Amino acid sequence: MSKKVTIAVIGAGNRGKAYAAFASQHPAEVQVVAVAEPHALRRQRFAEEHQIPGENQFASWEELLARPRLAEGIIIATLDDLHVEPALQAMEEGYTILLEKPIAHTWEGTRRIAEKARETGARVLVCHVLRYTNFYRQLKSLLDSGVVGEPRLVDHLENIGYWHFAHSYVRGNWRNTQVAAPIILAKTCHDFDLLYWLFGAKCQTIYSQASLVHFTQEARPAGAGERCLDCSIEPQCPYSARKIYINDNEGWPVSVITEDLSFAGRYRALEEGPYGRCVYSCDNNVPDVQTVSMRLDGSLEINMALTAFSSEINRSTRIYGTHGELHADFSTGTIEIHRFGQATQVIQVEHSASGHGGGDFGLMQDFARLLRGEELSDGLTYLEDSLESHMMAFAAEKSRQEKRVVDLGEWRAWS
Repeated sequence: MSKKVTIAVIGAGNRGKAYAAFASQHPAEVQVVAVAEPHALRRQRFAEEHQIPGENQFASWEELLARPRLAEGIIIATLDDLHVEPALQAMEEGYTILLEKPIAHTWEGTRRIAEKARETGARVLVCHVLRYTNFYRQLKSLLDSGVVGEPRLVDHLENIGYWHFAHSYVRGNWRNTQVAAPIILAKTCHDFDLLYWLFGAKCQTIYSQASLVHFTQEARPAGAGERCLDCSIEPQCPYSARKIYINDNEGWPVSVITEDLSFAGRYRALEEGPYGRCVYSCDNNVPDVQTVSMRLDGSLEINMALTAFSSEINRSTRIYGTHGELHADFSTGTIEIHRFGQATQVIQVEHSASGHGGGDFGLMQDFARLLRGEELSDGLTYLEDSLESHMMAFAAEKSRQEKRVVDLGEWRAWS
């Protein structure tokens, strides 16, 4: 039997719980032995689920990391702007780290973590979970085999989903770059990481444009209220908080707005909290559409876009090679191969049951293997490798702000 490994968790919110769920389903492999979470009820429930003793329950990461090392590994799943200090301290204490993406919400913070990892020799995995899905591993295998020849052009689209965008980027934690990473980093560093990994090529130049048009006071419909619960046009509004949060669902995103999931608890959250606000009256500044144009090594041209305005939450990729086309649709698990002059081949990839199409558990499985001392090389998202996606995201944001093409050599020079 494999050795059981121990982990501590900093941040018992949505992502922390999702990763720790692996331990609940694989108790012979992983045990959660400590938690730091400032929200008392959330901390209590997490501790009960994982049977964490009282002395290993902490209200802050500082308290947890002030103790002698409590576990072999640690998961840092705090909000974006709270990654740097706990990551630096955890490296000093000798933990192997699973760090929620983004590495940090600023380039300065990202560099500090990378420099500390080099200084201490710490092993850090970044939660680019899509690499760990059956779907994208199958897609990479096909590309590595040369199934469509040499890739020359890629169109990649991230459909965020209209209600997901309203939840996270208009009302929620990632709504404003004053308190969170820009969307091109917070959301799309997944996509940058995928593109870098799938094609094994680094980005050379990048250009990005974006706009926020719809979720603004200027676009506010006549008759709209400040909150959905007292709005005369709410029944006709697709972004209605009542529709999104008061329904039969008790999982994400409903689980984010309150710890009390009763009707009264949800109703109170929409009356008093940020998730009940009208989407046209929030303090958001996140673009609702963004496009990115990239050139990778080997003159591979990539057009990438994200949009709030989609009915589905999905990623789709079209790859145009010298001997054929490949169309990949993540939500359906379908990969279509159109080799020039040949019949179309359709591959159906089965998704695993866990979050992100099986990526959450795939990541945790490899993290556990790493903690057991197994040396892994199959696409692991080590910190050094994940820096590429972050450089692409920060460069794209700089391009958007300065309205110019950015040379990635400017960002790699620091290393």
